[in-house]
Amino acid sequence: MSVRPIIDAGPGLNFLSANRERLLIAVLGPLSAPETVRDEVMRKSRQDDRFRAAATAWKKLTPRWIQILSDDVTPELAIVVQRISGLPMDQRRRQPKDLGETMVIAHAVVAAESGQPVTILMDDGPGAAIATSEIRRLQRLGSSGHPIGSITLASTLTVLGRAAGTEHLPDRAALRDTYNRLRGLDDGLPPIENTGLLAPERWS
Repeated sequence: MSVRPIIDAGPGLNFLSANRERLLIAVLGPLSAPETVRDEVMRKSRQDDRFRAAATAWKKLTPRWIQILSDDVTPELAIVVQRISGLPMDQRRRQPKDLGETMVIAHAVVAAESGQPVTILMDDGPGAAIATSEIRRLQRLGSSGHPIGSITLASTLTVLGRAAGTEHLPDRAALRDTYNRLRGLDDGLPPIENTGLLAPERWS
């Protein structure tokens, strides 16, 4: 069975809070998320009114559209978490900062090491840098003859780029509206003019 794309809390919160979950699923297909990410989405939706809609959408989407991945310690997860965080898994789980990103990457690596291709949705930052390092490690293993799967790193910009020109974002105005809503939830997103999403070749 193929692994569903694994989403991080940041993009998940943003798309669901902006009522753009249909766009997200249309591009990536049915999703999955570690328990840690689910808990983070629920917590932030309670703490910040901007994200209140995310909890309601999340509950409607599980389990059909968002499958929850168990974060219980397994030998495979423990090895990956220790390698990418430098801490034993039990200890890392007691430190909430960026824990969702760590578990997204760990689940993806375990799936890829079992031979499966998997996509992770995560925006730029330390987590994306760790994911990129793991992607390169898997590529080295594959080139040395090990039967190995792969990880593809997708971001909010990837999703919007794929949706451009579809029924979900039929024109530049629709794209700009959605982008502005997402950027209002995430100040880490750059101005749309700096993204290439409005490039003429994308809309020709």
